[in-house]
Amino acid sequence: MSVRPVNQILQAQPTMEGAGVKLHRAFGFGDPDMADPFLLFDDFRNDKPQDFERGFPWHPHRGIETITYVLSGSVEHADSLGNTGALGAGDVQWMTAGRGILHQEMPQGDAKGQMHGFQLWANLPRDLKMTDPRYQDVNASEIPLLQEDDGTEVKIICGEFWDRKGPVDGIAADPRYLDVFVPAGKKRTLPVSTYQKAFAYIFEGSGTFRDASKPIGVLTEKEANGEELLIRDQSGNRSLVLFGTGDEITVQAGDAGIRFLLVSGTPIQEPVAWHGPIVMNTRAELMQAINELNAGTFIRKSA
Repeated sequence: MSVRPVNQILQAQPTMEGAGVKLHRAFGFGDPDMADPFLLFDDFRNDKPQDFERGFPWHPHRGIETITYVLSGSVEHADSLGNTGALGAGDVQWMTAGRGILHQEMPQGDAKGQMHGFQLWANLPRDLKMTDPRYQDVNASEIPLLQEDDGTEVKIICGEFWDRKGPVDGIAADPRYLDVFVPAGKKRTLPVSTYQKAFAYIFEGSGTFRDASKPIGVLTEKEANGEELLIRDQSGNRSLVLFGTGDEITVQAGDAGIRFLLVSGTPIQEPVAWHGPIVMNTRAELMQAINELNAGTFIRKSA
């Protein structure tokens, strides 16, 4: 077994999307190889309704999958195929946009006015970019929760973990999407497929992830020769941890425990032509999609 090195730790940055929704972006619209097959990750957490209630009005998607995971509040959604519904606390929606869909997402706060959730974009390979659109709506009660004797908890949204399987299936990148909690002071080693890219996103508490020989936090001091000396700060709220290759990660929880998403997927390794929520392989395909959108022919019927 080999521990994955920590390649980089980044802080999610505040940004604005939709009709004025304030959120934090961990990555997106940058180097598509960084987290291949994943393209974008947003943390939409807010306790001020005026900062999110205008939502994400009608907009297109083609060539990708969007994964929405709600922790508090709800998200009402509708699309050009006539689908409507709402995601509540703990629910997940895995939307395969395929050849194209128009939809809207309107977040609402809970009884305290708070809204918290995540959206992840996964790329589709060339041979599936024009597939039929598909939804997988998953109720919180359908998501397996594994509880260990030391208090560690793992929710399996997608993929296999500790001999259990999450409810989302048939996804091109064969991803694993876990919601992990490790209690205060505990250390856990978690397996990750050797052949997949992997990242962790911390959204509660703090902790350190162990490299091959040392724990890695957000900041380190260095000697004159460049060797790392000590941890000045632990990985904490809204930290994105990018891992190198290996078949396991090790995390040491801080004084308040640590809760994070652990996401991995098989790299697609194909060219990316990207314009907002439309992701194709070539500029010609991208321009075709934009022209269809402008001409009102973006939504296609099944063959």
